[in-house]
Amino acid sequence: MGHSHSHTDDASLTRPELRRRKAVRRRAVTLLGWVLVPLAVLTLVAMVVMWPSANTGPAPAGNPQAAAPGASIERGTVQRTASEDCSKNAGGMAGTTCYIAFTRVEGLPDVPVVITPDIEASRGVKVGDTISYLNLSGLAAITGAEHGGTNYVFMDFVRTVPMGLLAALYAVVVVAVARWRGLRAMVGLAGAFGVLAWFILPALAQGQPPLLVALVGSSAIMFGVLYFAHGFSVRTSTALLGTLFGLGVTAGLAAWAVDAAALTGTSGHNAYQLANMTSGMSLSGMILCGLVISGLGVLNDVTITQSSAVWELHELAPHTSARELFSSAMRIGRDHIASTVYTIAFAYAGSALPVLLMVSLFDQQLLTALTGAELAEEIVRILVGSIGLVLAIPVTTAVAVAVVKATGRSPQVSHGETARDQVPERV
Repeated sequence: MGHSHSHTDDASLTRPELRRRKAVRRRAVTLLGWVLVPLAVLTLVAMVVMWPSANTGPAPAGNPQAAAPGASIERGTVQRTASEDCSKNAGGMAGTTCYIAFTRVEGLPDVPVVITPDIEASRGVKVGDTISYLNLSGLAAITGAEHGGTNYVFMDFVRTVPMGLLAALYAVVVVAVARWRGLRAMVGLAGAFGVLAWFILPALAQGQPPLLVALVGSSAIMFGVLYFAHGFSVRTSTALLGTLFGLGVTAGLAAWAVDAAALTGTSGHNAYQLANMTSGMSLSGMILCGLVISGLGVLNDVTITQSSAVWELHELAPHTSARELFSSAMRIGRDHIASTVYTIAFAYAGSALPVLLMVSLFDQQLLTALTGAELAEEIVRILVGSIGLVLAIPVTTAVAVAVVKATGRSPQVSHGETARDQVPERV
């Protein structure tokens, strides 16, 4: 059984009616262009003006993994593990247990690496693990005295292989299921992280206004990701317009919330070190920028889905009135809102689970715990991001309904394509 899409209804129109419909289509596309093109130009100009300069940025900090003279950081594969009395290790306390991982380095005998108690208590070191350790055996040659401790101390696990395999599996699954569009999404994601690494982070480090950095960088990411992954079409332009609206709402709320809730950004253990390493960057400004960026993915998801829903509903019932089409699409949007709110809340709860557990162990009132420095940033991030995406859904739906009713096009039609270029699709 087959059906023709709404654009085939043009064949039943008289010549004057067809001319009027084409004129309306052109006006709708032109209106989107008049809104989005200046925003794109403004974003590009702002990026050029605010682009970080290598001459004015903070000096690169030293490698935090670098070792002192006479010490070195080595890697090895664990061959076997054992536990022994700490008195056997220089400087060890008798009566306590030391955990040793004997690692193999090519061309050298097994190296006894002392494992710290916290690692042994959580996961431990297993045979076959690749680890990095601090080699202190050369200190005696420099200082002329024994350092009084073990020569080899565990530093960290080497995770290159498992993380690389996981990333490769992710890419394969995305491309296998979403095919060409999945590949384009992966490339777009790489471009988004390029904007983050080369513009947003250096601009913050140089003390640029964090709200402007967040807005300009996020807008650039959305322009690139949406058009690259979903194609240059009226549907994508509609979703982009809704995304930019949600982004503006999120930025405005974030600017107010950071000041009103007194989010200082000093609760992290690296906060003051970060402030000293940058060129006068405000820690609260960093929180503000993070509030805006953290909601980009979900915001993009709800707007492109809502725009697609409007077009699909219109394809199924092209003669539905604008009011009925909006109501039908909003029923889908409300379900999406409910599920997305859960997604955001649980995503942040999972990332902040250690903090949540620590706070739950304190003997204090629930309200005090939720509004304390440890949780306030996460809760404000959830609320600000959720408000932005919820408001973006009706706006995106309204714009999509107006555009689809004006153009009468299927979602696959790109700018500049006419109705006579389309072929009726049979299902």
